[in-house]
Amino acid sequence: QVQLVESGGGLVQPGGSLRLSCAASGSIFRIYAMGWYRQAPGKQRELVASITSGGLTNYADSVKGRFTISRDNAKSTVYLQMNGLKPEDTAVYYCNVFPSPVVSWGQGTQVTVSS
Repeated sequence: QVQLVESGGGLVQPGGSLRLSCAASGSIFRIYAMGWYRQAPGKQRELVASITSGGLTNYADSVKGRFTISRDNAKSTVYLQMNGLKPEDTAVYYCNVFPSPVVSWGQGTQVTVSS
């Protein structure tokens, strides 16, 4: 069974940067497209960015130009580099399979953008 463990969140000031990591157990990781999702308080979970097994990326309009998704198949890890953070980026961030998040959700990592 694939497990996902997110890390790298924290408290950062507006304009700051964070790099999130998601480590996946299981050798099937490399064949899946992966996505970073986030859920803010009182809101539905939304897709932030996705990356195919071959490295093609796509982003939500709200983060385009500020966030970069990447993956290292040898390490079964997907990353999210977040620059120019805004208060509205505050949320719990999760990774999962894209487009259908069929793996059990991990615990996520909290990102708080505040001065």
